[in-house]
Amino acid sequence: MQTSGTEALKRAAAERAAEWIRDGMTVGLGTGSTVRHLLDVIAERRAAGEWAGIVGVPTSADTAERSRRLGIPLATLDERPRIDVTIDGADEVDPALRLIKGLGAALLREKVVASVSRTLVIVADESKVVGRLGTKAPVPVEVDPFAAGVLPDFFRSLGAQPMLRRMDGATVVTDGGHWIFDCRFPDGIDNPEALEAALSNRPGVVENGLFLGMAAAAVIAGEGGVRVLTAGGGGAA
Repeated sequence: MQTSGTEALKRAAAERAAEWIRDGMTVGLGTGSTVRHLLDVIAERRAAGEWAGIVGVPTSADTAERSRRLGIPLATLDERPRIDVTIDGADEVDPALRLIKGLGAALLREKVVASVSRTLVIVADESKVVGRLGTKAPVPVEVDPFAAGVLPDFFRSLGAQPMLRRMDGATVVTDGGHWIFDCRFPDGIDNPEALEAALSNRPGVVENGLFLGMAAAAVIAGEGGVRVLTAGGGGAA
């Protein structure tokens, strides 16, 4: 269960990330607990008479539902194929702004939206920052259920310990109708780029949770405040 202190940190990160938004923008809306705070910020700014012209493109059914409840206008990628800024969470962030995403089961749509965004901004708390990808979070791999029986051996050949994601005794099914294997690397990931290429080239794998070279900035909230990491390796308070 999240503490009120943790939620306050997430709120602070969401408020800082909202600084990338301008009225009239098409905004990619990510998935996860920190993004829920961003949706609240957007709704509050709209209620105050600001950002009347923004339109969101949600990355999951959960985000779409929450946005509608808050009165945030939404569009599909067919309607808005170019996105000005996407703000999303992450499960791990390394010093080069390489990411692991997908513990919220929305990695496919999140990566599609990120790929057509001019800017991807990540919001996270300090616990998500790692020196080496894979040291805390597994790599989610979204697969076609038809291939689920033959992929675990392949994942093991890459050094992973795969586990089909289940919840309440049932296999988790993504918004796209796929299954997810959480692939844990006990010693972290030696070469994220090579791993991403191997996963992407395997028949039956729909998408993987390695987001490499995509984020422009990461807004990180910690006990000492909010800091911003940039793709160039710099940081700002």
